[in-house]
Amino acid sequence: MSDYVATTEGPDADPITGPTQLVEHILRGAKPREDWRLGTELEFIAVRRDDARAIPWSGPDGVEVLLREIGERFGWEQVREGAHTIGLSRGETSITLEPGGQIELSGRPVQTLTETREEIEGFARELVTVADGHGVAVLGLGAQPVSRLDEIEWVPKKRYGIMAAYMTRVGRHGQRMMKQTGTVQVNVDFQSATDAIDKMRIATGIGPILNAIFANSPLVDGEDSGYLSFRGQVWTDVDAARCGMLPFLFHERAGVEQYVEWALDAPMYFVRRNGVYIDLSGVPFRDFMRRGAAGHEATVGDFALHLSTLFPEVRLKTYIELRMIDAQPRETILALPAIAKSLLYEDDCRAGVWDLVKRWTLDERREILRDGCRYGLATRAGRFRLQDLARELLAIAATGLRRLGDSGEPGDGAAALDTVAALVEEGRCPATASLEAWRDGPPAGQTRRLIDRTQWAF
Repeated sequence: MSDYVATTEGPDADPITGPTQLVEHILRGAKPREDWRLGTELEFIAVRRDDARAIPWSGPDGVEVLLREIGERFGWEQVREGAHTIGLSRGETSITLEPGGQIELSGRPVQTLTETREEIEGFARELVTVADGHGVAVLGLGAQPVSRLDEIEWVPKKRYGIMAAYMTRVGRHGQRMMKQTGTVQVNVDFQSATDAIDKMRIATGIGPILNAIFANSPLVDGEDSGYLSFRGQVWTDVDAARCGMLPFLFHERAGVEQYVEWALDAPMYFVRRNGVYIDLSGVPFRDFMRRGAAGHEATVGDFALHLSTLFPEVRLKTYIELRMIDAQPRETILALPAIAKSLLYEDDCRAGVWDLVKRWTLDERREILRDGCRYGLATRAGRFRLQDLARELLAIAATGLRRLGDSGEPGDGAAALDTVAALVEEGRCPATASLEAWRDGPPAGQTRRLIDRTQWAF
């Protein structure tokens, strides 16, 4: 949930004259193939080492203190909102905070998976080094495993207060999503409107398989949730107007224009003026564009901010974001960027993986995703299990990496794919290890075993 800040001059500041201008804004991000890059965003869940409960925002061992210490020790510039440190920046890389104190690394666009690994592990090492001194463990999980919603302190960002209040009106799980869940996201480039929609369609189509492969959030509120990906289940009831699969992607004539039209009808949260968030929650952006609101007229920058508050499985801004899987442990973290690069940047592999899922109806896609959150790779998809399709998807991805020449150093993309492929062969996912740690042994040692199995360590 990285913060978008519009510039006060140039195209962002232009008043909106119509949807065509917004399509043009998105297509400003189009790049020739030789300039395609990959960006990875990962949310870390920090917990108290003695009981796996969420660390607070405030206090001597809280999130803000960790951020400040990381900044001071490792050369990050602190990002402030009022009196509080709410993020860090260093070059093109930024650290932001999710509403429940999840710490998000937003990586710079890079060419290779080795660069991705170096960036992720570099920050993770800094975070773990500081966290260790405060009795804090950093977990590679897709959900806070022990603390209940009311036990998790809100990060004091104005935008989160606006979002939290609105989410209680439109779905059951909005605040769970905000405070308890963590994800890994991969950002990819496109070269044209047609290329953007094709990549979005394929990424959305294979989303249920990816969700099952990487399911990693089985525990919530100190209990087995009954789902391998509770985070995925949470997203089914957040806000139907801004979340989920986008049906028009699977229509033959789908285009960026349809994405803009969908975004225009989606409700807003806010606009930002002079660093202040103005609550416009529930107002469709189309109404704001036509008539203005709260004394403000809509600008292209307002639309760009609005795009960053929409949460479909695959999101389009001036690049494409794959947003559908749980945060991961160290050993599997590179597998999603490896899959995204190999399947979306290599043409034959893109066509091959689409063949796996192109015949599903929209209702089937939604059912398979829903069942996959609970049952993982054992989920049926017509004549096949998701385990069977996952094997094929990973084989295609391995071929794509070889063709692109980006298998990386030992421990990079190819190795991460091999690790995930071995889990798939056994019908396992990252959640399996968490459940085993939770169940295998006396209850008194559950949280200790869970931390040992899931923490980032060096």
